[in-house]
Amino acid sequence: MAPSRLYLDWNATSPLHPAARDAIMGAIDIFGNPNSVHGEGRAARAAIEGARRKVAALAGTDPGNVIFTSGATEAANLVLTPDFRMGRTPLQLGHLYFSAVEHLAVREGGRFPKDGTTEIPVTNAGIVDLNELAALLDAHDKSTGLPIVAIMFVNNETGIVQPVEEAAKIVRAHGGLFVVDAVQAAGRLPIEIERIGADFIIVSSHKIGGPKGAGALIARGEALMPKALIRGGGQEKGHRSGTQNSLALIGFGAAAETVLQDLEERNAAIAALRDRLEAGMRAAAPDVIIHGTGGPRVANTIFFTLPCLKAETGQIAFDLEGVALSAGSACSSGKVGESHVLTAMGRDAKLGALRISLGFSTTEEDIDRAIAAFAKIACRRKSASEAA
Repeated sequence: MAPSRLYLDWNATSPLHPAARDAIMGAIDIFGNPNSVHGEGRAARAAIEGARRKVAALAGTDPGNVIFTSGATEAANLVLTPDFRMGRTPLQLGHLYFSAVEHLAVREGGRFPKDGTTEIPVTNAGIVDLNELAALLDAHDKSTGLPIVAIMFVNNETGIVQPVEEAAKIVRAHGGLFVVDAVQAAGRLPIEIERIGADFIIVSSHKIGGPKGAGALIARGEALMPKALIRGGGQEKGHRSGTQNSLALIGFGAAAETVLQDLEERNAAIAALRDRLEAGMRAAAPDVIIHGTGGPRVANTIFFTLPCLKAETGQIAFDLEGVALSAGSACSSGKVGESHVLTAMGRDAKLGALRISLGFSTTEEDIDRAIAAFAKIACRRKSASEAA
């Protein structure tokens, strides 16, 4: 990354944390297949199991409950299936319910057919409507199988924290399974699976300072498991076949261990930087709309609209100023389109919105530079509007 660039797109991906880089470089010569029984294979296996323990600690659970995958999208497709097993007994899931603001990896429904999924509305504040969730589960046709509900812990665009613990109680009262996408929550909030009340949580390496190409589906226990998505040699206890990406998993483990250290203090510092940035934005453009302020947010995220500035135009303008940010999710093949999250919140998605997200290396100087770039772009936008 060139020194002149300012990176404010941490929700899309985090730069590699120094601890993850050191762990990867320290393991670069561990080349054995972790499923081989010779010394080289055992060394690789030991390194992966060390990483598994660290990722399990992130969720406050046992290492045996961690299934490593290639990322969060694969983990979502693994768990969102009608076919589960309780021990050796098949268990049928009849319908998938997910919130209207879920990531596309969940909104696509995994292995459920389109008519086997239902969207749960959210309030104008972007928070899942728990009364609607309860009503949908009340009406669930139990003859088709149990319901499965997927609600993200933290929204990737707005940073809004969802009431997952309350949702878990509703799902459990209806005998359903509860899946929590904790991709944006990991490293920003405690995500202990028992406290949340989830049956499964999804995490991603590259969102917390680890390398890309690694993620995990973390189960509450080993008794209830989804039917394998990728079958073959039976790695990961048969839940996910394929030779594990040792170096990526080692980096993932190091990142997971690091984000648990000084969690509250680090996020308090980031929250102070976010508040300083938002104050500067409002001073430069009083008409700026910051979405998600009506509910609890994680410390690092600002999702905003500058009236009369299209999201694509704004993204390019910031990029030309040397500031990297995004227009919502970065998972749509680089497209800048209307935000389904804003639509679900009852906002005019045609206005467009930009997302700033901060991380472990963001400084006060970075915030001052971001405010200056924002002020310049807001001024140009006003001049262009007046000229029109």
